[in-house]
Amino acid sequence: MKSSNPVFSRWDATRGENLTNPYAPDRAVRTEQSEQTAMTLDDVVVRTATALGTVALAAVLSWLLLPVDEANIGRSYGIAVFAAVIAFVLSMVQAFKRTPAPALILGYSAFEGVFLGVLSSATSTYIAPGVVVQAVLGTFAVAAGMLIAYRMRWIRVTRRFAGVVAASATGFLLLLVADALFSAFGAGHGLGFHSGGLGVVFGVIGILLGACFLALNFKQVEDAIAFGAPREEAWFAAFGLTMTLVWIYLEVLQVLTIVNGES
Repeated sequence: MKSSNPVFSRWDATRGENLTNPYAPDRAVRTEQSEQTAMTLDDVVVRTATALGTVALAAVLSWLLLPVDEANIGRSYGIAVFAAVIAFVLSMVQAFKRTPAPALILGYSAFEGVFLGVLSSATSTYIAPGVVVQAVLGTFAVAAGMLIAYRMRWIRVTRRFAGVVAASATGFLLLLVADALFSAFGAGHGLGFHSGGLGVVFGVIGILLGACFLALNFKQVEDAIAFGAPREEAWFAAFGLTMTLVWIYLEVLQVLTIVNGES
């Protein structure tokens, strides 16, 4: 079973279970030249930092330049929706390309940052002041905790683990779609997944799913490095990690917004 994240579809999450090398299937030993151009952990760290830095910079600029107040709220929300749609399109184009395109990845990061900036500004201004800082810290805490758990081998990423995560994520996304449809056709707050106790539970499940995808991402990056994947593949790793961290941030923001808004 491969990860349901298309960015990582070329990397099987089952190293040690009769896994073959997708980058050099006919060679058991890498040449000196291939070793010099192989992806390293430093490559992944630098490119992930670049993508996340672009998200953060775009979010800060959109917060400052697109204030969500009574005079500009309609324009700001329109820009946020437009940015979210563009980010989604760019992510899908890149996800299904055979080679990484840094311009697409950084473009996705920039538009995603605009969306997050406006959403975060609106949430902090009208619903739960101070929640954005808490959400950022919470996202880093989840990522750090998952990295420690993975490095200590408290979590074993196997075929079964990947299958359970993929199936759970599919069910989660289907519920989100159903909620959106109910809300669009006049059911008020939809199925109630964004408010009250049910909203908190649903958000926590989303955070746990994001954490599990981080484990899959860590495993797949580790395998790609062991296989001697070409250096350009580090952009795919950065892209996948950025998507997962954005997912976790949104779920953490939802949970904290509900808790703070009702306290």
